[in-house]
Amino acid sequence: MRTIIVDDERLARNELRRLLEAYPQIEIIDEATNGEEAIEKINQLRPELVFLDIQMPGKSGFEVLEALHDGIAPDVIFTTAYDEYALKAFDFDAIDYLLKPIETNRLDQAIKKLEEDHRSEGEGGPQPKVFSENDQVFVKDGNKYYFIRLNTVRLFESIGNYVRIYFDNSKPLILRSLNALEERLDQQVFFRANRKHIINLRMVETIEPYFSGGILVKLKGGEKIEVSRRQAVKFKDLLSL
Repeated sequence: MRTIIVDDERLARNELRRLLEAYPQIEIIDEATNGEEAIEKINQLRPELVFLDIQMPGKSGFEVLEALHDGIAPDVIFTTAYDEYALKAFDFDAIDYLLKPIETNRLDQAIKKLEEDHRSEGEGGPQPKVFSENDQVFVKDGNKYYFIRLNTVRLFESIGNYVRIYFDNSKPLILRSLNALEERLDQQVFFRANRKHIINLRMVETIEPYFSGGILVKLKGGEKIEVSRRQAVKFKDLLSL
């Protein structure tokens, strides 16, 4: 995949180039050190992928994308030292948003996400992505926006046509059914405990017997959730040696 790295910091470009040596499918064809140079090289070389810094002298990474010629739309993985741009990056349909210094596991996730997108296009259209516990998702609750890493979520609770998400000290509410949400989550980590709750198995603190063959689990946030009798066997299988 023909790739251009755009970053005004030489050390950052060199480090990313070094990390990308582990991915033979990524062919780095050029680099750019500022927004104007990036626009010129992307328009001329038409790369398939761009690793794009956001805050640069002159034009920002967002302004670079807005200035490209019609019909030129490479896949983009944003790289930045600032997490404040995450929501805006989402508006540009970026493959991923990597914070500097870039961690090898996050780069690996971004490359895998890129490859999944390409496979789904080859199969006739985008397929719903199944999110792993290491993925980050955007959540809008009224006028508030959250950028949540799923491994911090301990509980999803169905409330009518909404789902409340429990993570850290926050509990945003989203318009989504629990069934639809369950299809998008890694079921080895996020377990459907009963009709109203999906729990993060990594967040289970204690387990005790409950009425009618069910199980009562206490999560790290203090919430006590019943695992129904029907789900108790599956729950035991997932957590047993």
